[in-house]
Amino acid sequence: MATATFLGPLGGSIIELPFFSAHIPAGFPSPAQDHLEQKLSLDQLFDVDAPHTFLVRADGESMMGIGIFDGDVMVVNRAMPWRHRDIVIAAINGDTFVKRLIQDGQQIVLQSENPAFAPRYILEGDELLIWGVVMGSIRRHHCHA
Repeated sequence: MATATFLGPLGGSIIELPFFSAHIPAGFPSPAQDHLEQKLSLDQLFDVDAPHTFLVRADGESMMGIGIFDGDVMVVNRAMPWRHRDIVIAAINGDTFVKRLIQDGQQIVLQSENPAFAPRYILEGDELLIWGVVMGSIRRHHCHA
């Protein structure tokens, strides 16, 4: 089951990075400088709502089906109200998870996005806290040690 490790709040940034409008094919390089449209901050890209936006690291493989992998950093908004089918950070009886929230009437289910993991039904007596809605994720593809 994928758990979540809280990394901390995400503060505002004044750094803007070049944003290229060209779609880059995965396989053949393209001169992208001709397509530079604007500067874009990561705040804009991830719709950062400071101080309500936090970074949380995913631990485990239960959300692989939607592209959240072990070690990915998720951008989580605590102020956004959750809705049916949102990806959320949820605490059940003190244990924290990242799951898809399914609401069917009064029944709430936390669904994995990997068929190897069973859904977690919220039962009477369970303490459920929806900590925030996952807005996106960040993955490092290459790192020099």
